[in-house]
Amino acid sequence: MQEEKIKKQTRKEPVKGQGMLYLCATPIGNLKDITPRVLETLQMVDLIAAEDTRNSIHLLTHFGIRTPMTSYHEYNKVDKAYYLIDEMRSGKNIALITDAGTPAISDPGEVLVRMCHEAGITVTSLPGPAALITALTLSGLNTRRFCFEGFLPGAEDKKGRKEILDDLKDESRTIIIYEAPHHLKNALADLYEALGNRRVTICRELTKRFEEAVPTTFEQAIAFYNENEPRGEFVMVIEGRSLEQQKKEKQESFKEMSVEDHMNFYLEQGISKKDAMKKVAADRGMQKREIYQMLIGKE
Repeated sequence: MQEEKIKKQTRKEPVKGQGMLYLCATPIGNLKDITPRVLETLQMVDLIAAEDTRNSIHLLTHFGIRTPMTSYHEYNKVDKAYYLIDEMRSGKNIALITDAGTPAISDPGEVLVRMCHEAGITVTSLPGPAALITALTLSGLNTRRFCFEGFLPGAEDKKGRKEILDDLKDESRTIIIYEAPHHLKNALADLYEALGNRRVTICRELTKRFEEAVPTTFEQAIAFYNENEPRGEFVMVIEGRSLEQQKKEKQESFKEMSVEDHMNFYLEQGISKKDAMKKVAADRGMQKREIYQMLIGKE
């Protein structure tokens, strides 16, 4: 019974009589990056839901696609989702595209996908370009572990912006952030204040003629863009807080305590004196015998 339920949840075939939703990744710059499967799907579906039909018409015209379009964007994402779901329930297949890249990534498409799952509409994703992955692979920074923050909350949402920046202070994974050119300077200044002078690779105009991926630091980037106006769409790939740095800061914070208070901190947790001494030594980057000598000297 459970196996049958899992099969139903993971199938990619639509329910009989229903259509399905296709998430179609489109180029982030270079039109040659579109996949044959996406082109075939955009030709085959009954309707294309596009973030901006005025922008997407250029893409469709370039490839000779005449499938009808409707708008699906941030300001109609819930109401329009109900309409699209009704269309799919009636048997229509719908493709969702964003202005550039993969739908539902920092995009209102995530709402439609969730509502489709709730409504029992089958969803599939056709892989393709994504600016965050493209930038990460170009960055030269750690790619094994990373987190994607999308766009930072705007300056008008000071509380939300501060909460995100505070969360990122202790993030040890590589951080990926999108930014528009007219907000880049403020973003760099706020990130520098919150995170310190980290390494960052600033990517712009990905896959386009003037593509750049510049390894730098926050200090150097701030100085550069104070002299040069930012142009193009940006992706910042920022090094995470290293474990070594975390350990060093932890040691510094413990060194502000006296050795006696540090010992009591562990002894009050029911830890034996011997084990507490080991922990104090590790916290302070010292040898256990040094801690013992300091405690003996106080007696």
